[in-house]
Amino acid sequence: MDGHAPAIEVAGLCKTYGALQAVDNVSFQVRHAEIYALLGPNGAGKTTIVEILEGHRSRTSGLVRVLGFDPATGGRRFRERIGIVLQSGGIDAELTVREVVGLYASFYARPRSAATAIEQVGLTSKRRARVRTLSGGQLRRLDLALALVGNPDLLFLDEPTTGFDPNARRDAWQMIAGLRSSGTAILLTSHYLDEVQYLADRIGVISHGHLIEEATPEGLGGRDTGGAVITFRLPAPLSGADLPTGPWDEPEHHDGEIIMRTELPTRALLELTRWAVGLGVELDGLSVVRPSLEDAYLQITAEAAAGDGDGR
Repeated sequence: MDGHAPAIEVAGLCKTYGALQAVDNVSFQVRHAEIYALLGPNGAGKTTIVEILEGHRSRTSGLVRVLGFDPATGGRRFRERIGIVLQSGGIDAELTVREVVGLYASFYARPRSAATAIEQVGLTSKRRARVRTLSGGQLRRLDLALALVGNPDLLFLDEPTTGFDPNARRDAWQMIAGLRSSGTAILLTSHYLDEVQYLADRIGVISHGHLIEEATPEGLGGRDTGGAVITFRLPAPLSGADLPTGPWDEPEHHDGEIIMRTELPTRALLELTRWAVGLGVELDGLSVVRPSLEDAYLQITAEAAAGDGDGR
């Protein structure tokens, strides 16, 4: 197998159900030691794509290679090299954490030790606890341990931190990032955009079966080069009418706060602060922010939905 080949290679992937085109000519790659986030609204087609990559669903046409295998025919040799964290799983509730992870380890030729997998997900103190006694967040940790115990080269993570408290989510993120550092490729689906921002190297956005954009988290929707929003509070007795002209849209006023949108944030700040210094006033709460990843994602998917509605 070519060591330089991507972990996942998809070209012209299509999946139809009768008249429904669930996946339409999708192409992308995931490199080794990369976290690739596949995002999209419910019904966009991303679950179908992931299930095809995992070998759980057949494709209608197109090229799919996962770790050099066709997942439709890879068999046990393929399955031993991937790990899967589903949104929900069926685990015998009467077994202990140690028993479940040990059982799954026995399915693989080169597993991690059960103790190592349990420690990696922070469940060592619960290793003797029965599954039925675990909280929702602890169950997700167990799901992750089961995916890791086979020592996979590629990990599929579907909403991996659902039910985690904020501290547990951060711990999980650091652990997932550590897997990438050790060479594991990861395909992530998540509705938590802060999770995607923290973890993903690249993002693919799916809408109505199409891959509509692919970028880094910083570059999605052009947010790294696009406009910015400047906000501040005007000191009394100044009003909006006292503001200078500059490279910004018509300022908005909300409860004493001024909101300016600009494509030239550096120049806008220069003009604004020069004006304030000239008057000898402070602009309390002054901040400059670019659109968040969530803003960019919502804008992209809204435009795609509108375009689909227009028949494009």
